[in-house]
Amino acid sequence: MKPLLSLQCKECDHEYPIEPRTVCDECFGPVEVIYDYGQLQDRFTRQLIESRPRNLWRYRELLPVDGEPRSGLQSGWTPLIPARRLAAELGVRELYLKDDSANYPTFSYKDRVVAVAVTKAIEFGFETVGCASTGNLAHSVAAHAAAAGLEAFVMVPHDLEEGKIVGTRVFGPRLVKIRGNYDDVNRLCAQIADKYPWALVNVNLRPFYTEGAKTHGFEIAEQLGWRLPRHTVVPVAGGTILPKIAKSYQELIRLGLVEDNKPVMHAAQAAGCNPIVKALEDEEDLFHPQKPKTVARSIAIGNPADGYYVMKAVRESGGWGASAEDAEILDAVGLLARTEGIFTEPAGGTTLAAAIKLIQSGRIPRDEPICVCITGNGLKTIEVMQETFTQAPVIEARIEAFTDLVESAREAQPARQPVTH
Repeated sequence: MKPLLSLQCKECDHEYPIEPRTVCDECFGPVEVIYDYGQLQDRFTRQLIESRPRNLWRYRELLPVDGEPRSGLQSGWTPLIPARRLAAELGVRELYLKDDSANYPTFSYKDRVVAVAVTKAIEFGFETVGCASTGNLAHSVAAHAAAAGLEAFVMVPHDLEEGKIVGTRVFGPRLVKIRGNYDDVNRLCAQIADKYPWALVNVNLRPFYTEGAKTHGFEIAEQLGWRLPRHTVVPVAGGTILPKIAKSYQELIRLGLVEDNKPVMHAAQAAGCNPIVKALEDEEDLFHPQKPKTVARSIAIGNPADGYYVMKAVRESGGWGASAEDAEILDAVGLLARTEGIFTEPAGGTTLAAAIKLIQSGRIPRDEPICVCITGNGLKTIEVMQETFTQAPVIEARIEAFTDLVESAREAQPARQPVTH
């Protein structure tokens, strides 16, 4: 099956061949990949998908590649966790966590989009790949490029967390710090893509790169037993993942793989960088760029490239958006860790904190299935949590000292109640 057809402008529908291209020459709108779904009808089945290895390429007919995968053979198929303890804490009936903090090899959802982009870069004949990044994408591009034998240039803000710098440099890319925030880095990368014959995955390969995000949604549906959650809460940075999860749901519906339960999409942002949520709340057609100031650095993009399409997907589904203050974000990181044993970065804390607000406001009914998307691992950003803890006690190496400590702790805090499964 070769269902990949062309690139098409999202605004004027002008079509282009499959080539490295980001915008339409006619109206300067963004282009996206178009498929021939008729070729897949009755042939792209649940049985076919389930017979394949448990990685993101089990959905390859709905990904924009012509040949065999060249990257990401161990990426994807991350856990979908029934969050019973957290659901009890929040007072909801059915709650799931799609946990891409366990994604391979760099522990974020970015391994999905990069696997597709690197495969496409090799098909196009590129020998150098790169990106503009707030951290997770830099990790992923560097790792996938190393495994594929490609040269890599990654451009990041000058004040990126040191853990993310080290986690990128270990793979051997050329890492360049750019003075400014992510939007400054991204503007420079657009110029770099024009000057050098490189595949910058989220610039001149963006239409192919973004399609990889659909696999997050495909897996949610398959892991739920081929059904869709009624509500999906997704973090918004550049705006890649939310519209693509929405697209993945609609593709599965169109191909008859799931029933159409009118899935609702909700956007989550930090209060210190929430142009999309603010536009939704103010009922504006366009968002206004912001200067980011938040601990949720990985989603601190004040001028999201696909922000308009996030708003469109949310509104068409009947969803909403919520933003969280830094203190609420860190509280949610701790809540997720204490109830479900998952340590997420602040982006995941933002998503959970926003979901809590949407539940409390009634935007998400407590008796309908909910999926919260966790997109990155907290081990990359441990410094943001350090100040939330008191110093651990130091005692003498005597059982009496330990007993005194345990008894004092029990008096100060009641025992946790287990959740009956």
